[in-house]
Amino acid sequence: MTGKNSSLFRFVIILVLVVKIKIQLSDESEFLVDRSNTGLTHIPKELSLETTTLDVSQNYISELQTSDILSLSKLRILIISHNRIQYLDISVFRFNQELEYLDLSHNKLRTISCHPAVNFKHLDLSFNMFEALPICKEFGSMSQLKFLGLSATQLEKSRVQPIAHLNISKILLVLGETYGEKEDPESLQDFNTDSLHIVFPVKKVFHFILDMSVSTAISLELSNIKCVLDNECSYFLSALVKLQNNPRLLNLTLNNIETTWNSFINILQSVWPTTIEYFSISNVKLQDRLDLRNFNYSHTSLKALSIHQVVSDVFNFPQSNIYKIFSNMNIQNVTVSGTHMIHMLCPSQISPFLHLDFSNNLLTDMVFKDCGNLIELKTLSLQMNQLKKLANIIHMTAEMKSLQQLDVSQNSLRYEEDEKTCSWTKSLLSLNMSSNILTDSVFSCLPPKVKVLDLHNNRIMNIPKDVTHLEALQELNVAFNSLADLPGCGTFSSLSVLIIDHNSISHPSADFFQSCQKIKSIQAGSNPFQCTCELRDFIQHIGQLPSEVVEGWPDAYKCDYPESYKGTPLKDFHVSPLSCNTGLLIVTIGVVVLVLAGSVTVLCLYLDLPWYLRMVCQWAQTRHRTRNVPLEELQSTLQFHAFISYSGHDSAWVKSELLPNLEKEDIRICLHERNFVPGKSIVENIISCIEKSYKSIFVLSPNFVQSEWCHYELYFAHHNLFHKAFDNLILILLEPIPQYSIPSNYHKLRTLMAQRTYLEWPMEKSKHGLFWANLRAAIRIKLMAQGKEINHTQS
Repeated sequence: MTGKNSSLFRFVIILVLVVKIKIQLSDESEFLVDRSNTGLTHIPKELSLETTTLDVSQNYISELQTSDILSLSKLRILIISHNRIQYLDISVFRFNQELEYLDLSHNKLRTISCHPAVNFKHLDLSFNMFEALPICKEFGSMSQLKFLGLSATQLEKSRVQPIAHLNISKILLVLGETYGEKEDPESLQDFNTDSLHIVFPVKKVFHFILDMSVSTAISLELSNIKCVLDNECSYFLSALVKLQNNPRLLNLTLNNIETTWNSFINILQSVWPTTIEYFSISNVKLQDRLDLRNFNYSHTSLKALSIHQVVSDVFNFPQSNIYKIFSNMNIQNVTVSGTHMIHMLCPSQISPFLHLDFSNNLLTDMVFKDCGNLIELKTLSLQMNQLKKLANIIHMTAEMKSLQQLDVSQNSLRYEEDEKTCSWTKSLLSLNMSSNILTDSVFSCLPPKVKVLDLHNNRIMNIPKDVTHLEALQELNVAFNSLADLPGCGTFSSLSVLIIDHNSISHPSADFFQSCQKIKSIQAGSNPFQCTCELRDFIQHIGQLPSEVVEGWPDAYKCDYPESYKGTPLKDFHVSPLSCNTGLLIVTIGVVVLVLAGSVTVLCLYLDLPWYLRMVCQWAQTRHRTRNVPLEELQSTLQFHAFISYSGHDSAWVKSELLPNLEKEDIRICLHERNFVPGKSIVENIISCIEKSYKSIFVLSPNFVQSEWCHYELYFAHHNLFHKAFDNLILILLEPIPQYSIPSNYHKLRTLMAQRTYLEWPMEKSKHGLFWANLRAAIRIKLMAQGKEINHTQS
C-alpha cells in the first residue's frame, strides 16, 4: 500500500470509529483537544482535566509516560498515530480507566508490555515494526474489543490463541516487508472476527500460501496484490479458491492490484462460483493483452460487482473481448467507473441487469444503441462520459421498458429544437441531466411520468409556457442556470420540491405561490434580488411559509440592487404600501388636500381664524418693536403706560371693560377727566398727557369720527409718532367705521386706518382673553418709581 493510500485508509477508519464512539458517548459532555501536526515532541502538560478526546497525531513524540496522561482521568479517545514511539508499556494507561479508543498506528513500535487493567474497544497497533504479532495474554480480558489493528513480519498461530475466544468486529493485519520468509499458512485460522482486512507488503510479488478463509469472517479485504506475470498469479488465485472453505464469506474487496489482463479475468472467474455476493475491486493497474476466451457464468452467488479506477498500459487488442465478458454477466448490479472504457456491448440475450453504473468513463452516446436486451434494467448511470446528443440517449431508453432512474449528468449533452425524436421510455421516474449544455428546448421533450428532474448547471434561461405537461413531476432542480423568474405550476401540477437558487431571478412573481399549492420545499436563495416595490408581495408570501419549507431562509435571500440595499436580507427590507401604489398615493394626497381645505374653511367660517392670526401677528410685532427701544430712553420721561382717547358716547365701554382689564395688571392709564391739570388749556393738557404716556390708545367708532377733540388728540399723537423713536399708537376698532363716513378733513385717520393694523374688539366673549393679552403686551413696560410718585401727588 502506498504512503498516500495508507494515510487515506487510516483516516477513514479513524473517522468512522471515532464517530461511532462519539455516538455512544453523545449523552455526556465532551471536551476535544486537537494538537495534531503541531511539531510536538511530548504530550502537552497544560491540557484541561476535562479532556475526553486528544489527538496528537503527526508529530515527533518518541516516548509515552504515565505522567503525560495521569491527570486526564476522563480521557476516552487518544490518537497518537504517525509519531516516533518505539516502545510502549500499556501500564501507563492504568489510571485512565475511561480510555476506550487508542490509536498507535504508524509509529516505530517493536515491543510492548501489557497490563491487565485496560479494557479497550478500539486498539490500533498497525503499521509498526513488530516482528511477531503484538498480542499479549492480557488482550484476552478485553471483552469489549471491537477493532484490533496489528502488524508483524511473521505470523504464528500460537500468537492468536489469547484472543481466539473474543468476538472482534474487525481485525486489521498489516504484514511487514519481510513477511513470507517463515510463513505459517494456518496462522489466521483462530481469528474470531466478522471482518478481516489484510495489507500485504507493497513491493513484494504475491507468493504467499497464507490461508485467508477465516471461518468466522463475513467480509474480507485484501490490499496490495502484485503479480505482474500470468504465472506469478497462481498463488493468489489458489488463495481465492480456498475462500470457498468459508461459507459465511459474503463480501470481498481487493485494493491496489497490479497484474495482467488475463490474470484479472482469472480473478473474476475464481470468485464467480464462490459464496461471495458483493465483490469490489479498486485501484487496478493492468498490463499485457487479453486473449480471446470464454467466461463461465454458471453457479454464482454474486449479486454486485464494482470495479473502480483501472489503468491499462496496453490497448492493442480487440476491446470487444472485454466488453463481451462484462455485458453478458448474469448478475443484477455492475459498476465499472474510472476505467477509460469507450464502449459497452449490448448483452447477447435478455440480461438480468437491474443496476448499471458506467460513470467516469469515455462512453459516447452510441452506447446501447438499438439494444433490446436490457428490459429488466431499472437504474442506469452514465455520469461523466462523452455523451453529446440527447436525442440518442432518448432513443436508447426507448428499449429499456423497466428503466426508472437515469443519470446522464456531467456530459456535453445538447438538444436541438428541430429534433424529431422524443420517445422516452414511459417507465422513467427519475432523470438527472445536470451539468450539461442544455437550453430551454429540453422542456419540449421530457419523460411523461418523470417524478424527479435534475437540470441544474445548464444554460436554461426560461421555462417555456408550452412545456410538456408533467403532471407527475414532484421535484425539479434548475439551480445554477439563467432563469429570470419562478416557474408556475400550470404544467407541474404535483410539484412539491423546487430548487432554483443561483439563477438570475431579480423580482420573482408572487403568483408562484398561488399556482403551486403543493410546494413543501423551495430553495431560491443566492439570486440577484432587486429590492423594489415589485418584490414586496414575494417577500410577504415567502416570509409566511414555515422555515422547513423555505431552504436557506433568511441567510441566502439578500438584496443585490439598489446599491443602498445591497447585502440586506429580504426579511429586513421594508417599504410602505403608499410609496409603491401610484393610484393610492394620488388618492391619499387628494384626501389630505381636501381635509386641509375643509379644516381651513371650518376655522375661517366658524372659528374666525383670520382674526386670531391677525391678533397673534400684532402681538409679535409689538414685542419686537418694544425690544428695539432702549429702556432708559422710555423710562426717562414716561409717567403713564397709556393715554386713552375716546368719544364720550363710548365712555361706558371704556370704564366697564377697558380700564378694569388694564389697571388690574398695574397698568397706569391717563384719562382726560382724571389726569388733566386744572388751569391749563385743553390742548396743553392733551399734548402733555400724550408726551408722558408710553402709548396712546384710540377707541375708534362712528362716535369717535364725530368728535372734534378726538381728532385733535389723534393729530397730536400722530405728530408725536414721528417725533419719537418708537411707535406709540394703538388703534382699537370698537365698532366698524365705513370708509365713506370719515370726513375728508380727517385725512390722518383715513391714512392710519388704511395703512396700520388695528385691534378689533370681538363680540364673542371667548375671544376677549386673547384681545386683552395682546393689548397688555403692547403697552407693557416698567416705569421709573418717580413717575409713580408724581402720579400719586397729582392724584
